[in-house]
Amino acid sequence: MAGCRGQRVIRVMLVDDHELVRVGFRMLLADAQVEVVAEADSGEEACRECARVRPDVVVMDLSMPGMGGIEAVRRLLAQDPRLRVLALSAHEDTAHARRVLDAGALGYLTKRSAPEALFDAVQAVARGERWLDARTAQALAIAQVGGGEAAPAEVLSEREFSVFIQLARGLSVAQIAENLKLSPSTVGTHLYHVKQKLHAGNQSELTLVALRWGLIQA
Repeated sequence: MAGCRGQRVIRVMLVDDHELVRVGFRMLLADAQVEVVAEADSGEEACRECARVRPDVVVMDLSMPGMGGIEAVRRLLAQDPRLRVLALSAHEDTAHARRVLDAGALGYLTKRSAPEALFDAVQAVARGERWLDARTAQALAIAQVGGGEAAPAEVLSEREFSVFIQLARGLSVAQIAENLKLSPSTVGTHLYHVKQKLHAGNQSELTLVALRWGLIQA
C-alpha cells in the first residue's frame, strides 16, 4: 500500500489506557502516509499484539496501569530489536525521557507538544531517526550540566526505578511483583535498595520524592 507521492505508508500501533486519547491521536495521524493498524490499552496488551500486527512504529504512553510504558518498551524491543518506538508522556521531567530512551525508544514527545509534532515525530522515528521535542531536549541538556541533588533516574537501576515509580503511585509489593513478573521477595530487595539510595524511610517519603521530581502527579 502506497501513500501520497509514492511513499510507503507508516503502520502505527497506539498504546494508551485512555480511549479518548487514542481517538485524538488517531485523528491527528489521519494522513495518507500513516495508518493506525492496532490499538492497545496497556503494555501487556501491546506485548501480546505487537508480534501479530508488526507495526513500523509503536506510539507508547508511559503512565499506564500494570507494567507501564517503560517496561513495555523494554519487553517489546527484547522481542524485536528492530522495532521503532515513540514514547509519549504527560510528564515533562527528564527522568522519564532518559529512562525510556535508555530502554531503546527512538523518540520522546510530551502530550503538551503542538499537535503537528506527533506526525513529525512518527515520521522521524519511522526513518530510524532520534526525535525529541524541543522542551525535553533543552531540559536534558540542562540536566547534563546542572548540579545539586541527583535525580532518581541517575541513582537507581532500571528495575529499581520501575519499582520506585509503581510504589510511589500507591501499589503494593504484591501488585508490583505481578506487574513486573518478579517474586515479592525480589521486589522487596529492590525496594530496600531504592530506600537506601533515595534516603527514604517509607512509602510516603518515596511518594514525596517522586512528586518533588515531577515523576507522578498529585
